[in-house]
Amino acid sequence: MTARLAHAVLIALGLLGCDAPEDRNARDAGASRSQPSARERFLGDADFRRQMLVASLTRPSNTYSRDRLGSYATADGGWDGLPEWNPRAAPFTRAHADALARGEALELDRGVARIWNGERPADGAWRALGARVFERFPLRADPSIAHALTDAAFAARVGLVPAEDGTYPGLVLFEDVDGVAKLGITCGLCHAATQVDGSVEIGRARRDLDYGRIRMRWHGDTGVALPAELAARMKRWGPGRADITGDDDEDPVAIPDLWRLLELDALTQAGTLQLSGEADPALKREHDLAILAIRQETQIIQAAGERIRPPRELAWALAEFVADLRPPARAKIADPAIARGSRLFADNCKRCHAGEVGSGPPVAATRVGTDPSLADSEARGTGRYRPSPLVDVARAAPYLHDGTVPTLDDLLDPARLSGEYRRGVRGLGPVVGHSFGTNLASEDRLALIAYLRTR
Repeated sequence: MTARLAHAVLIALGLLGCDAPEDRNARDAGASRSQPSARERFLGDADFRRQMLVASLTRPSNTYSRDRLGSYATADGGWDGLPEWNPRAAPFTRAHADALARGEALELDRGVARIWNGERPADGAWRALGARVFERFPLRADPSIAHALTDAAFAARVGLVPAEDGTYPGLVLFEDVDGVAKLGITCGLCHAATQVDGSVEIGRARRDLDYGRIRMRWHGDTGVALPAELAARMKRWGPGRADITGDDDEDPVAIPDLWRLLELDALTQAGTLQLSGEADPALKREHDLAILAIRQETQIIQAAGERIRPPRELAWALAEFVADLRPPARAKIADPAIARGSRLFADNCKRCHAGEVGSGPPVAATRVGTDPSLADSEARGTGRYRPSPLVDVARAAPYLHDGTVPTLDDLLDPARLSGEYRRGVRGLGPVVGHSFGTNLASEDRLALIAYLRTR
């Protein structure tokens, strides 16, 4: 189906729910500005979006980059010609899960509003809209999760548990482009963690989510074919890890926290995207938000099977919301061991883990020495790994880009490098690489760990 025909179909079904981009541009044009903001340029200037995209891609030859260079903000339209989609969506609740368990079809109340009312927010209201996008915008329908929820005990074992208010973080009931109500997944599926008290921490990685097991259960129960090699890979993912690269390599990544993204040099564990090098702080933030908004927009496009694209206002709002996520503040503790650990960190770690976020420019995978599958992958590989950010690192287990080390103590323990090590995700055998700090005396390792727990 062509983009023009798809647009006409969605209008006929009443699913777009907002003006066409050219209508909004004309409505909002007003008096011209000599220096439009990056937000204005992102919303209305394809050349600017293309410029930001090209500047952000660290390896244009990988699949991730080629897809975007071939389809985003191109002279012939590409993904820009896809119909905008502003769906109706509501939080997925215990009542919906109970309906699935009874074998009932899901139904979305006709009174449920669209995610966006079609009006651009005032300057101070973009983050509020972004929070709604984070929680409500469906990346795609997911029948495997719908199937998992028919068995409450299994759902709990794989991390699908409701919050205190009875809603499931990261899940929505939405009206798909075909007009059918479906269960969909949002950003919160991986980046909104339910706490012991039932509250939800937005931005925290969902480390109890076992998506590989969810997928395998669905394939096994429904008879939908799953290639044997992919099934073998999924068995190895475990909670909090997934292979999202789309190639045939075994390169799962640990779901990351979303803290202080604009203070990083690069996005994703392989550093697939770099943030801008602008010297002016205000301009750098604007350009970095544009890069982040392009990442969000293109992720939604591909997750939806390139059938639709989100209104760019929603992509920008989401970027503003995600960019400012922070973990809860930690109380400062006066302890000689922590002070000693801070000095050890400066001597042994700060070269790569610099600044307040404890990260830095991506480092050659050969130097890091961990499993190079992701760094060398056809899908998103760059030959490098980004130094893992150390914001609230004590709660960021498991460690390394692929989540193969369970604790900070294990990360710095030289026993991790031996053939007798048993605590790795993959069972008996060493977890090699990132040996930095393992050569310290035991007292120094304890002091370094005490310091890291304060970050």
